[in-house]
Amino acid sequence: MTPPLRATIVPVTPIQQNCTIIWCTATMKAAVVDPGGDLPRIHAAIAQAGVTVEKILLTHGHIDHAGEAKPLADALGVAIEGPHEADRFWLARLAEDGKTYGIDGVPFEPDRWLVDGDTVTVGDLVLDVYETPGHTLGHVIFHHPASKLALVGDVLFQGSVGRSDMPGGNHQQLIRSVVDKLWPLGDETAFIPGHGAASNFAHERRTNMFVSDAALAA
Repeated sequence: MTPPLRATIVPVTPIQQNCTIIWCTATMKAAVVDPGGDLPRIHAAIAQAGVTVEKILLTHGHIDHAGEAKPLADALGVAIEGPHEADRFWLARLAEDGKTYGIDGVPFEPDRWLVDGDTVTVGDLVLDVYETPGHTLGHVIFHHPASKLALVGDVLFQGSVGRSDMPGGNHQQLIRSVVDKLWPLGDETAFIPGHGAASNFAHERRTNMFVSDAALAA
């Protein structure tokens, strides 16, 4: 039986950020999540998947995740949804940050800011939105309950968590986001992070040096 959601990861930018294309297998409608750069690579992955992109989704406003969201949206004629409005600061300085990191950065405002409890659609799929501050103030994650899949941006990684030493970052807030927003989605939930390999919440609760049950109980 064909799963309702499929995903392919396209590492982009010198920071090797996981841009993810997710699509509804029933309609072949897709969303591009966090297109930070390397648009030719993203366009090629869209063509290879044979999907029609209907929107761009953003977890947060950092350059490696959002730098080329606006040029991609313009090229495809689609809207940008996310992140939370608290990341307006980062989206406004994409050109400046792009020069620092050698990435093309185009400032913009999304067509829709997202808040906790919102949903976003991709074809027939409905994904839940959760506010998960700590890495940035306006960070959000996307969860598809039926697929037991979450796209968590830079909140949680395999074996680590997102950095909290940039403006708007807060380590304790980040840990609370993981415990209060991610863990309740269920141990069996797999996640695609903003960098590195995919994992699942059960594995991280056993082994992650920052947010494992043992680490948090210490």
